[in-house]
Amino acid sequence: MAPGVPERRSSDYARHGTVDLFAALNTATGKVISKLSAQHRAVDFRDFPDETDCQTEPGLAVHVIRDNLSAHRAPVVHKWLLAHPRFQLHFTPTYSSWINQVERWFAELERRCLARGVFCSLDDLKTALVEWIKVWNEAARPFEWTKTADRICRYCDRISEPDH
Repeated sequence: MAPGVPERRSSDYARHGTVDLFAALNTATGKVISKLSAQHRAVDFRDFPDETDCQTEPGLAVHVIRDNLSAHRAPVVHKWLLAHPRFQLHFTPTYSSWINQVERWFAELERRCLARGVFCSLDDLKTALVEWIKVWNEAARPFEWTKTADRICRYCDRISEPDH
């Protein structure tokens, strides 16, 4: 896009398939462990914590924030988690979203890789995702919040007053 020129999107974009992307963000370094899956099955998700376990320093607690995808609650996943107590689970409430660093990372993925991409096949999409994650990890850095907790509390107090 050139400066001053409005963004254009094609109305006839054809989607050639979808892929599940599982991502684990190391909040200290900004690096991401990822796994792509062409199918939406619990067994595909179950392999992801195994990969995360292998790529994470032993002894560290791993906090997993998950949404309510049914694959996350499958017996095969539950059994794996019982055998790996360092994995601590946190679910997002139904019909809500947490403002967290993982969502911020997915927003960067959308903006920098997917938003204007044209993927003529599922393989093209997978290649683009893998390459973008590789580039991200080469220059990874943690996200930094720009507002302090006190400043956010003051803002919340201000907008919660009766005249707002």
